[in-house]
Amino acid sequence: MDLAVAVVIGGAFGKIVSSLVADIIMPPIGLLLGGINFSELKIVLKPGVSINIGTFLQNIIDFLIIALAVFFAIKLIGRLKRKLKPLLNQEEKSEEAAKPLTKDQELLTEIRDLLRKDS
Repeated sequence: MDLAVAVVIGGAFGKIVSSLVADIIMPPIGLLLGGINFSELKIVLKPGVSINIGTFLQNIIDFLIIALAVFFAIKLIGRLKRKLKPLLNQEEKSEEAAKPLTKDQELLTEIRDLLRKDS
């Protein structure tokens, strides 16, 4: 279910970024470069056959914006995990302290702690 939601949101985000690039970013760039309309920038090989360089440039800019957004989202998630990790460890310790351990559990806890020290 999470994957389906991510795909739908990703598709919508891709459309938003495409519109941002085509409608907001590229027109001023084209104006600065002498009135070039990037969507019509192409190399005509023969009538009806062309290499659409402008569309390719727009897709590259789309990709870079999406990659930058994903990069910052992953960095933000990493920061949140680092900040929340001590809080989660405290909760685990308080839960462990609340229950009395059996002999087997005490031995397993000691083994776990020794293994953590080694790694």
